This record gives sequence, structure tokens and C-alpha cells, in this order.
Amino acid sequence: MWKLCIKNFVRTSVAQVGISAVLIAGIISLLIGRQHLVKQQEAVKQTMVAQNEHINRNKEFFSAELGLLFYYLKFSLVNELDPINGLSIGQRDVNPSIQSVTIRNLENQRYDTDLYNPNVLHAGNLDLSFVLLYLFPLLIIASCYSVLSADQEAGTWNMTRVQARKPAALLWKSIVIRMGFMFSLFFVLIGLAFVLLPLSINYRILLFVGTGMAYLLFWFGLCAFIISLNKNSSTNAMLLLSCWILLAIILPAAVNNYLTSRYPVPEALSTMVEQREAYHEKWDMEKTPTLKAFYKVYPEYEKYGYPQENFSWLWYYAMQHLGDEESKEQSASFMNKLAKREAAARSISFFIPTLHTQHQFNSLAKAGLENHLLFLKQTANFHESLRKQVYPLIFENRQVDEVNWKALSVQKFEENQHNDWVPVFLPFLVFILGLFGISWKRLHSMV
Repeated sequence: MWKLCIKNFVRTSVAQVGISAVLIAGIISLLIGRQHLVKQQEAVKQTMVAQNEHINRNKEFFSAELGLLFYYLKFSLVNELDPINGLSIGQRDVNPSIQSVTIRNLENQRYDTDLYNPNVLHAGNLDLSFVLLYLFPLLIIASCYSVLSADQEAGTWNMTRVQARKPAALLWKSIVIRMGFMFSLFFVLIGLAFVLLPLSINYRILLFVGTGMAYLLFWFGLCAFIISLNKNSSTNAMLLLSCWILLAIILPAAVNNYLTSRYPVPEALSTMVEQREAYHEKWDMEKTPTLKAFYKVYPEYEKYGYPQENFSWLWYYAMQHLGDEESKEQSASFMNKLAKREAAARSISFFIPTLHTQHQFNSLAKAGLENHLLFLKQTANFHESLRKQVYPLIFENRQVDEVNWKALSVQKFEENQHNDWVPVFLPFLVFILGLFGISWKRLHSMV
């Protein structure tokens, strides 16, 4: 009976055309993921070379005055890339993985990003997470919607019920066979990912595979539930496609709209405006109040006194720093609202499997908003560390040769947050057990 069911499924156009199409899309997605990783890795290599060339070139022109030299110099922080990011690009295609900052005011630097083609951003990336989230469910729907109704409409189901000792078991065999093909396709793509991408077996990749399997099981559970309603094929197809549109398009758009309106971030603009105003107005103020305010933040620098000349690098960098200090409240509010958005999205996603899967993929690939917020925070720490290394050298009018340039090389940031498996799989477990449990009971009572 198993062989006959397998042969019947293999002969369908869904098996021959649908699986081939998704396989091709999956291979293309892996190639796009590899291209993304290569591009990011090449950018990091170029940044390391460019920073050394940038420093050496500026040292030739501005070596006489350290304050002027550091006015121009930029130093880079790299958000390290996990190879699994090739499976789920997430927000890494729009949020910068490299931040290059000067020791001047920070707030108008750490939100800079590259320019991108808006048409490309609108279409999004065809990575493996996209194939799993959107194409696999359609293939599952196409293969399962007529498991029972096709025999009923062909008039062969009554004969099957009479001849089979357990008709319901025959239905489950058909569903299990389709599961086998879909999971085989999924593992073929994962196997190809190990060939095409520099992946290694670790905790994150195991969670990624487990999340993908749980997501596919959810869709099989939903198909089994729709089948158990005992409707005709067209009704089953309509119901399942409606569920796909609701879960994959409408609910994510609604949640995004809700979070945008619930947590607006006008501080993104006001922070920059406040910082610039706070900086520029210092040009028209007495220098002593600026230095006093600076020494209040950094009392260890008060030993450098209050220069009376029209211009000094001590006063200039104090003025730059106070621009950040006076916009700190807006900056903190901006970061806090983005963190609340992320927390709210994570909580809501527990009830929407598509959103939960996407969130977990991005989290495992270190490609979500949470990772970007951590990187922005680390950028602020990196900028502060630069200032503390450089300020004494500038204020004491040291020579270029006295700077420890090796300590000012490209730095790297790596997110070390641990992904617990319980919040990853618990929402899936509830949906899967509920859908399969109801379907099992209904199918056995119906046949």
C-alpha cells in the first residue's frame, strides 16, 4: 500500500513540477546567500586595508597638529557575520555591518548607512528563509488539499472505505508520504547549504533546521485540519490559500503597522537636530561654560585648564562632545522605543507562526533588529573608547609618533546572546499538537 501511495503521488504534477520549482528556487536562494556573505566579507577586508591607507595618507598632510589629524581620521567597527546569515539575510542588507566613525560628535554618524536601490529593497532578497516561509507552504497546500476530496469526487472513496480495514490510516499514509517528500526536499537544500556556504554544525544551525522542520509540520497540521472539515477540493484550496495569505501577508503587515504607530520614533530626527544645534550654538558662547560642562562629565581632564586663545582643540572637542551629551535624552528615547518594538514583535509572533519563524531565523542569523541595536550600542562604546585614548594625546599636544596606532586598528563586535530552545519550539508545539490532535479525532470519527 505504501508503494502504491508513493507512486500515485510521484505521478502528480505537484510532485514533478512543484518540487522541481521549489528546489530550483532554493538553489538560487543559496547562491544569493553566498553572494551576500562574499560581499560582506570583502567589505570587511577592504575596510581593514582602507583604514590603514587612510591613516597613513592623513599622517603625511597633518602630522604637525594631532588635533587636526584626528579631526579627519575615521576608525571602523565591524559587526561580525555568522555564516548562517547566508540562509537568512534579514536586515543585514539595509543595516550597516561596518561603522566608521571619527572622534567628533557621534549621533550624526552611527545611523549612517549605505545607499541602496529602493526597487531591490522593495522586492527583498530571495534567501532560504524566504523559500521556507512562503514557497514551501504553497507546495504543501498544493500537495495536500485534495487528499480526501479527490477520491470522494472521483467516486472511489466509498470503495476504499469498504475494502480498507482502517480508512483513516490510509489518509494519514498519504499525508505522511507528502511529509517525507517535503522534508527530503528541505534536507537536500540544507545539505547544499553546507556545500555552497561555509557552514559548520553548531547549536545555531541545529536550531535553524529544527525551526524549519517545526514550521513545515505546522502547515501539514493546518492542511490535515482543513481536510478533516470534509469539504470539496475547491473549498479546501480556497481555505488553505486564505490561511496562507492571512498568515504570510496580512497579519505581518498589520503587526508592522501597529508597531509603527504604537512606537513612533520622531527622536531619530530630533536627536540629530538637537545634537547639531547644541554643537553649533557653542561657537557663539563663552568658552569657559563649555569647558566647565565638559569637565563635569570628564573630571580627569580638568587638569588641562581653561585656554584663553580664540581657538584650542581642547575647547573644540569639548564642544563636539557636549553636542552628544545634550542630545542624550532623545537618543536614549529613540533606542528605547526600538527595543520596545522588538520586544512587542517577539511577543506577538508567538501567536503567528510565520512571524515567529521569521523572527527566529533572523535571530539565529544575527540579522534582526535586536542585533542591530546591540551593534549601535557597541558603536557608542567604541566611540567613547576612541575618545578616551585620543583626548589626552591631543590636549597635551603630543607628536604623531607617540600615538599607539596598533590600538586604533579595526575592531570587531560579535553578538554572544544564547538562543534558548524552549521559546523557539513551544509556540510550534502548541499549534502542531492542537491541529494534529483535532484532525486525528475528526478523521477517525468521520471515516
